[in-house]
Amino acid sequence: MNAPYTLAIAGVGKIARDQHLPAIAGNPGFTLVAGASRNARIDGVRSYTDLDALLAVEKGLDAVSLCTPPQVRYAQARAALLAGKHVMLEKPPGASVGEVEALRTLARTMGRTLFATWHSRHASAVEPARAWLATRPIRAVQVRWKEDVRRWHPGQRWIWEPGGLGVFDPGINALSIVTRILPRELILRDATLFVPADCATPIAAELDFCDTDGVPVHAQFDWRHGPVEQWEIEVSTTDGLLSIGEGGKRLTVDGEDIALEPGGEYPSLYERFRWLIAHGADDVDVRPLRLVADACLLGRRLQTEAFNP
Repeated sequence: MNAPYTLAIAGVGKIARDQHLPAIAGNPGFTLVAGASRNARIDGVRSYTDLDALLAVEKGLDAVSLCTPPQVRYAQARAALLAGKHVMLEKPPGASVGEVEALRTLARTMGRTLFATWHSRHASAVEPARAWLATRPIRAVQVRWKEDVRRWHPGQRWIWEPGGLGVFDPGINALSIVTRILPRELILRDATLFVPADCATPIAAELDFCDTDGVPVHAQFDWRHGPVEQWEIEVSTTDGLLSIGEGGKRLTVDGEDIALEPGGEYPSLYERFRWLIAHGADDVDVRPLRLVADACLLGRRLQTEAFNP
């Protein structure tokens, strides 16, 4: 095997500690050498208070993984690409579609890899579901993606600010799966966004799409749900009902479980990042983010009671 790529991580918060650091540690294709965070440190690696300081010193660094909030990610990714680094973006890849498109153009100009990740696409049920649906007429799709925000995003105020996405932060995971498993593109027809009086982003949403053949796709996102998460996608076909449960860890057809290969989402992301770098390729799909942008553009906003994040 070739020498591992040297890697730095920016944004050492909950998602980095829960998912990224264990995945990096388990991947022999990467060596974590540095971290950038205002308030946190990673044991055993060089620490910097911000990414600019890190890039100024770590000249030989190969790649950067950005786990910071989306509102600041464009400037950080641009700086890393201009410094000649390959860049991996946590989801959502940016605060706007335009930012991500600009980064893709810059990455190609610089000859660097840009990987806009959608971790839920790497769940074990997704590719088997995609293969099963590829040859079957689809009648309708129902998406229910509901959880308790206080459990999964404790104290994270950025999600309630412009660019933070609100309930679309988890909801976009469902959209990333749907856009992967369905054979045709989705078009938003109607949306209702429920926005707390003290927040700029929605706490719940009801969305109606159709695909380019007119197949209806209905999605319900809610951050007021608990204590058990509801991460489900149901696809009605002429050959039966395909269901993805547990956020992509379970697959059934007409209630019967389909055996799935074991694996983890974030280890798969880093294996994909390593492959992209080695092959001089990129992976940037903005469709899930574009659907969220369409919902914010077309959706009716209904004010709900204050949430006090």
